[in-house]
Order: sequence, then structure tokens, then C-alpha cells
Amino acid sequence: MQKIQLGQSDLHVTPICLGTMTFGEQVNEATAHQILSRSLERGVDFIDTAEMYAVPARKETFGATEAIIGNWFAKNPGLRQKVTLATKVAGPSRGMPWVREGGGMTPADIVASCDASLKRLQTDVIDLYQIHWPERHVPAFGNIYYDPARETSKTSIHAQLDALAGLVKAGKVRAIGLSNETPYGVHEFVRLAEQHSLPRVATVQNVYCLVSRALENGLDETMHRLGVSLLAYSPLAFGLLTGKYDQGGTEGPDAPKGARISSYESVRKQRWGRPDALNAARRYNQLARDNGMTPTRLALAFCYTKWQVASTIIGVTSLAQLDEDLDAYGTKLSAELLAEIDKIRWDIRDPAM
Repeated sequence: MQKIQLGQSDLHVTPICLGTMTFGEQVNEATAHQILSRSLERGVDFIDTAEMYAVPARKETFGATEAIIGNWFAKNPGLRQKVTLATKVAGPSRGMPWVREGGGMTPADIVASCDASLKRLQTDVIDLYQIHWPERHVPAFGNIYYDPARETSKTSIHAQLDALAGLVKAGKVRAIGLSNETPYGVHEFVRLAEQHSLPRVATVQNVYCLVSRALENGLDETMHRLGVSLLAYSPLAFGLLTGKYDQGGTEGPDAPKGARISSYESVRKQRWGRPDALNAARRYNQLARDNGMTPTRLALAFCYTKWQVASTIIGVTSLAQLDEDLDAYGTKLSAELLAEIDKIRWDIRDPAM
């Protein structure tokens, strides 16, 4: 895999990134270390995590994922220098007081979270430090409408950038990024950075998959014109696009056992549990089968080959899943098949946006 540059930063990474939010919940530490090692062996040198992981978020597993990765570094001297490490500072508390007591995300919160992540990760520097979700109110995580009445922002974007600049200056962070962001947010972060000589965001990590393509209606132009790279998360829509839920659904006695959506009620209450999302996924999955490939291969090839995507974040719970996801790299989708995909989107739009 040829390395790609993240935004205008000096970070160059593989076009596939290993997502780790299952580590510490669905995946125990021993298996997580095997997945990390196999991923690196197969050429993927980009790892993404977050302070609030594992997912679904619980007080008992807060920080567990970073700690597991830190233990992997400690057990394997020299590996830290071989990977690009990304993590995130949580935005304002979304019903998670164990992450942060206050309702906002102050500059002091950003610094404290970074220091705690460095300690758990057992490293001196974070290569890419991202704001997990905006400090201001935005429609994210399945919410689709902006409501000015819900605005509770306490920290300006300029103040957030100042705090991140301090971390870069201190050598704790190499580059910065955003996640679950909007076109306005990306523009404002870039504008203020250029106006005040502050670090420029290199990346935005947003959902992007066959059943959630809203990014293509505005944010992609913003990122292209401003030179900001997309890290696409949930390319398999929490498993909907693997076909595992096609027969038995996402809940009930026939739902697959041990799968993420069927295992956690909190996940079923999110966008991935919507009936429309499952119905849409079934159509894409059947299209894959009709064209001689697995649903997983079609969904990943879609992200791997789209011009909007710099690196696709894959999340797995086993070595077999990892190998399947990596083996899909290099798959080409014909113009005719892409047209069929667009026809389905025209019918159903983005049910998991």
C-alpha cells in the first residue's frame, strides 16, 4: 500500500487504518495484541483510538483501549516508532460523567486528556490528536438537524486551537484533527489557524459508508478545497454491510450472537439500529452477491477507492475479520457497478447518516 499524506501535515500513513474501539469490550487484551501485530505485519502502520474507548462506552472500560495499546508498545520495544498513532479528546460529555465532569471542553480539559492518553498509551507523543466531537452543538451520531436553541458552547474554536497549539509546541502532539465535524467547523478551524498562525487541522474523521454518504453533499468539497484529509469510519456500518444481519435481523432470537448491534441495546438505539438502515444494507449486500463478491468486499472497496477517502478505518474482533478486510484492498468496482450503487442511494438516500 502506497503511503498517503494527511492534509498538509508531515504525517504519511497507509490508506487503511486499524480502528480499536472494540479492544477492552468485545476483544480481550491478548486478542487485541494479536490483531495489532498482524495488522503491522500486513503493512498497516496507522492505529486509531480514543480516550473514551472501549465502545459501547462504560465507566468500567473508560481508557481501556488506550491502555491495551500502551501495553502492546511496552511488550514490543521499537514498535512505537513504526506506527502512526492517532487518538482523540472527547467533546462535551454525552451522558458520560466519568470522561469529564463539566459540560464543555475547556483548554484545561484538552491538556489534561492529552496527558492522560500519553500515560495510558505509554508514549511521549501522539502523532494525530483529534477532537472526537465538536464542543459546540452539531447534528452528529445520527442526529440530522441543527438546532440553534440547543447551543451550549463554552469554549471558542480559537481557544481550542490555542490549547492544541500548546500541545504541539510542547512536543506532545505532532498534528491535529477533527471528528464528527461539519463544513462550517472545518472552515472555521482552518480560517482561524491561518489567521493566527496556529496548527492547521490535517484530518476529519467522519462516518462514511454505503448507508451513510451525507459527507458527499458538501463536506467533501470543503475538505478537498482546504486540503484536509478524510479518515472514513464505520465503512461496514457496524456490521450491517457484512451481511451477517440479513437473515436474522439485529435483535431477537434469530439475530447473530455476539455481533455488535445485536449484543448492545445502546447500539441498536443509534443510527445502526434503524430498520431503514438494515433494509438499505440488505439491498447493497445482495448487489454484492449478484456481482460475485461478498458484501464486505463491496462495502470496503467502495471506501478504499473513493477519491474523498484518504484512509479507511477498519474495526475487527478477530484475525479472520482483519485478514478479510485487508484482502479486500485492491478490489476495483466497475463503472456499471458504481452506477448501480448510486441507483440504490437515490432510492433510499442515507438512512444511517
